[in-house]
Amino acid sequence: MNRNRVEDYGPYQDALQLFDQVVEDMAILQKDPQCYRLISQQIGSADSIAANIDEGFGRISRTEYIRFLDISRGSARETLGRYKRLKHWLPQETIDARVELADRIIARLTKTIQTLKANNPLATRAFLHATPVTGDLS
Repeated sequence: MNRNRVEDYGPYQDALQLFDQVVEDMAILQKDPQCYRLISQQIGSADSIAANIDEGFGRISRTEYIRFLDISRGSARETLGRYKRLKHWLPQETIDARVELADRIIARLTKTIQTLKANNPLATRAFLHATPVTGDLS
């Protein structure tokens, strides 16, 4: 495994999976004019999760990296919250599955941010991207 590939970072993989699911879910809603704005916002917020991880990964400083991970975490929270509000149009089991994935992304990003902020000498980008976060993160 290449230790400097964003594709190897677990929350990034989860973000890509969530984005694909959002695109599929929003396709179901595209025929309802009430949902046009929600569709655009949901796709945008889901895209922002992975996009900010991408951008942060490309930064040199730890401070900037943390800032972009925090923005990514906010976008995941936005996506999660909107799924809860989409209960009028999507099946509950779909909402539950998407909320669970978004929660996992948020927890894993939070753990990464906390590790980086702790200024742990082992918490280099190479270490963080090569070591999956496991265990209870809630």
